[in-house]
Amino acid sequence: MLRIGAVIDSTIAEGPGRRFAVWAQGCTIRCPGCFNPHLWGDRGGTAVGPAELAARAIASQNLGVEGVTLLGGEPFEQATDFATFAAEVAAQGLSVMVFSGYERDHLDSPQAPVGSRELLSHTDLLISGPFVADHPDHDRPWVGSTNQEFHFLTDRYRHMADELGVQPDRIEVRVAATGEVSINGWATTDQLELLLLNEDAGSSPAPSFRRGTGRRLP
Repeated sequence: MLRIGAVIDSTIAEGPGRRFAVWAQGCTIRCPGCFNPHLWGDRGGTAVGPAELAARAIASQNLGVEGVTLLGGEPFEQATDFATFAAEVAAQGLSVMVFSGYERDHLDSPQAPVGSRELLSHTDLLISGPFVADHPDHDRPWVGSTNQEFHFLTDRYRHMADELGVQPDRIEVRVAATGEVSINGWATTDQLELLLLNEDAGSSPAPSFRRGTGRRLP
């Protein structure tokens, strides 16, 4: 069973095109300044089977979704089940993008989490490396710090390798029928201050952030 912190069925803020985004619950890397410390613990979130989650992702193609993005938390700490999920969605034509706080060399090593090789085999685009708060990246999309690396593991998005500097970051705000507000994507400090200025008790908890940097949400 997968332990999931959040799912968005359709987003344009978490990778190329319109995507089905999954936030893994649980991370032992715990980078200082992490945007999502609420996803560190492995006892939170919701348990869901890989096949059930894959069926939901495949159904999202009706919304114009072209791929899935795995974030966290740390997806590779649930690599075996995420590999099963990734294989099922890839078989239906969806691309797979994965964010990991592990370096690529570690994921290729015998010390990698169990199932890492299988998950990599179904991944089109990997972004690897821990978040380093003192080295924010304002030039490339989707990443938090300059040390993080893009790995185009298939030809699916290889054409983007020379276009990263012109890919925009995006932020999305959703208001549920209950009035609850959720935010995902990448925001600058000024954008966050503006968005959260009128936050009320029904809104999602505001993340902490450092002035002068962007924040990946949720």
